[in-house]
Amino acid sequence: MIELAAVEDNRLLIDGLRAWAETVPDIRLVVVTASVDELLRNRSAPPDVVLLNSLLRADPDAAANVRRLVGAGHRVLVIDGSADLSTAAPSMAAGAHAYLTRDHDTAALAATLRGIAAGGTPWSLGPTRAPGATGPGRPPLSEREHGVLMAYASGLTLESAARRLGISPETARTYLKRVKAKYRRVGLPVYTKLDLAQRVRADCTEGTHPRTQAGQRPALSGARPRNAARGQAAPVRSA
Repeated sequence: MIELAAVEDNRLLIDGLRAWAETVPDIRLVVVTASVDELLRNRSAPPDVVLLNSLLRADPDAAANVRRLVGAGHRVLVIDGSADLSTAAPSMAAGAHAYLTRDHDTAALAATLRGIAAGGTPWSLGPTRAPGATGPGRPPLSEREHGVLMAYASGLTLESAARRLGISPETARTYLKRVKAKYRRVGLPVYTKLDLAQRVRADCTEGTHPRTQAGQRPALSGARPRNAARGQAAPVRSA
């Protein structure tokens, strides 16, 4: 059973999320809070995944919210009301495991939650590839490669991307070359910034990055096994 927490302040969306979760046998919505502070103060068992609204009224800085949650050991799925990559890129660079936009449906939400709970890489760009999906799949990227890709593809110049990440422009250029080479090796050549942005958008629909083999920071712990003796699912509680 995947235990889900939601940081959401829109009552209509909360009701919809509760209704949806009741129809999915392996996902249980266990806590809903209106702010990150409320969730971090909650003393109940940590959830498998935190669903984070990127446009909270009390906490409008989505990237800062992601950093706080990830820093506290949570896996974070950002829900962004915009389909514009530039609004999601800062959250992904801050460590979010995945994000979904208004263009995704509840099937994508369920698939993404399952992928994250199963230990998906912290630098995924979107929902986990659905069973039976075809195509070459995206290449494994390191944390820094992913950060440069997201910052650059969101519309920043390479120099601005480097400043955001705290590295030199030359180092950022090296990472970008590696990203392009990795995509090329899996049969997905990218040459321009537009190519990269389009590739990222496609990736957000098709699946998450596989784990890197070398130099990768360990992913947050995998899905925690659930003890059947815990009994029936508890009702959703609001902190």
